[in-house]
Parts: sequence; C-alpha cells; structure tokens
Amino acid sequence: MKNALQAFMKRPTTWVGIITALMFQVIFSVIWMTGYSGVTDRVEQLRIAVVNEDQQMGQQISSGLIQNLPFDMTQVDSIEEAKQQLDERALQMVVFLPADFSQKAAAADASASIQYFINESNPVLIKSMMSGAAAQITAEVNRQAVAAGVQNVLGGMNMPAEQAAAAAQGLSVRVTSDIQSTNVVQGMNNQMVPMMMVLASYVGAMIMGMNLEQSAMAVRASVGRWGRFAARSIINVVAAVFVSLVGSSLLASLGGQMEQGFLQLWLFQMLFLLTFMFVSQLFLYLFGMAGMLFNIMVLSAQLVSSGAIVPRELLSDFYINLGNALPATYAVEGNMNLLFGGPGIGAEALALSIIAVVAIAISALAVTLKRQAVQQPSAVIAGQRQS
Repeated sequence: MKNALQAFMKRPTTWVGIITALMFQVIFSVIWMTGYSGVTDRVEQLRIAVVNEDQQMGQQISSGLIQNLPFDMTQVDSIEEAKQQLDERALQMVVFLPADFSQKAAAADASASIQYFINESNPVLIKSMMSGAAAQITAEVNRQAVAAGVQNVLGGMNMPAEQAAAAAQGLSVRVTSDIQSTNVVQGMNNQMVPMMMVLASYVGAMIMGMNLEQSAMAVRASVGRWGRFAARSIINVVAAVFVSLVGSSLLASLGGQMEQGFLQLWLFQMLFLLTFMFVSQLFLYLFGMAGMLFNIMVLSAQLVSSGAIVPRELLSDFYINLGNALPATYAVEGNMNLLFGGPGIGAEALALSIIAVVAIAISALAVTLKRQAVQQPSAVIAGQRQS
C-alpha cells in the first residue's frame, strides 16, 4: 500500500489532478460569489414599459408608475412597439392601460384590468420577478389611483363625501391583473435546456480539447505543427456536426420545445459547439495543458455572465461586458429564440462566427510563435557545435 501511494505521488498527473480539483473550488467560488454579489440590489436595471391609452385616470396612473416604481421605467406610445421590444428582450415587462380603463373602474357593474405582458423566453427569474411586480402595481393602483378616481366621480354626483368615500373603498378592489405571457415555456425541464446545452457543450469541448492536445503531443515526432493544427481543426468540424446532431435529436426525442424547428436548432448548436471547441483549444495552443485552468475560469465566467441562470440585467457592468466577449451569451440568447420563440438568430450567429474566427487566428499565431521559439535555441546550439 505504501509503495503504491508513493508511486502515485511521484507521477505529475496525480498532482495535476489534485490541483485541478482545488482550482475548480477556488475559481467557481471567486467568480460566482463576485458575479452574483448585489444581484437583488439591481432591480432598477430591469426595464418595464407603460403603454397608456386611457385619457382620464390612466395618465395619472402611468405617471405615478414611472416616477415611483423601483425599475427602469419608460413610456411607449404603441402597444405593438412595446410588444416588439419585449420580444427582443429590450424590455422585461409591458404594463398596458386600455382606453376604457377609467370607464370600467368607475362602473359599479364592471371591473377594470391592467394588462401585463411578460416574455417567458428569458431566465426563469424574470417571470417570477415581473409577476411579483405586477401584483404590487395592481395593489398600488387599487389603493391610490382607482379609489381617488372613483371618489371624485361619486363626489361629482352630489353624493355626500362620507358615502362617496365608503363607496370608493368598496370599488377600489375591482381592478384586477391580467397577466399575459408571450413565448410560453412548457415546463421547468424546457426552461433549463439553454443552460444545459451551454454547460454540456463547453465541458465536452474542454475534455475533447484536452485529449486532442495529448494526441498532438504523442504524434509530434512524426507530424508537423501545421499538420497537427489542420488535423485538429478538421476533427473539430466533423465532431461538431455529429455531436450537435446527437444532442438535438435527443432533445427532440425527449419532448423538448422547438418553436423554430429541428433543423435550425441543430445548425445553431453545431455553430456554437464548434465555437466552444476553438475557444477552449485556444488556451491549450497558448499554454499547453496548463490552459485547462483558463478553461475552468472561462466555463465559470460564462455560466455567470451568459444569462442562462440569472438575467444579465442584474449583473454588474464588469460581468455584463465580460459576457459580451464570451460565446455562451450568444448561445443562450439564440437557443431561447429557437426553443421558446423570439426574433431571428442572425446577430447571435454572426457574433459566434466572429469569436470562432478570432480564436482560430490566435491559435494559428500561437503555433507560429511556438515554432519560432523552438527554432531559436536550436540555431544557437548548432552554432556552438560548429565553433
């Protein structure tokens, strides 16, 4: 037993494994604790639009909401424009006061409703936070604006002030919430798919890249540097096609939601998986096997900053900007559009393509510079031997 333990501890791979396990704890703890710090204090960064078509009480209500709610409030003239911004995730919720709001609020035989539109093609936290905000908005309108408006109406009918106030209190509870969801997500299992696809794809790309690096080291004596680079690139493309096809097929067979169809999902998954492969192998080209530590950092940073778990609007500026430079952000947004509904994925596909091209270019530069670094000592040694 002692001899076996000593034999293991003499192997560098044993120490690499221990250090890797340690670094997972350090990296994830630092990035997640700093990335999610203060998330609940940034609700003012969530954007809500108010659309008012009521020319009586609606104007006072909309002004009060914009001034008093702890969100990034704005007023939009058209409900169609607001819905478009909501679909593009430029807004987290739309509050709509219809033209007959005051009339129904004042009528004894009708109830007024404030309409709320929430886009479910977002992190699940958006729906829960916006639903809570909708309940608070309705309660506030009930307590202040509606009661005051109905009291004014009744007072104008020469009803005694005491009776008007009592009637207003009874009618103020008649305003209700009408929450309408767009791009509805069918179950928690589907809600978690974007995060699952990103996590599985990047971890798979990391492990594949590590094994390709070991294979490249093994064939180094018989295969040139550009031959190894070309072979790894071809393997990446072929593997991305096959692996993404398996992943998309499993998702379809298990009842996954696919609003834009199987073909688009497969092609998009192939694109972001290929990008993950080139990005993860970039660090291996630059630093060798030590590049796996950078991959661990990138994995953790992408899970925090991509919007797969927590809305990006609630993150600090540092992590928002970091997410803009990492591929997982565009993979998550594109997947949400394809799986649940939303705008096209042209912008996301373009961003992923640019990141992949940059990663390939830097990797090729690393291959060139490493070769030059090897040649320089060799030339010095050859010169010493000749002298």
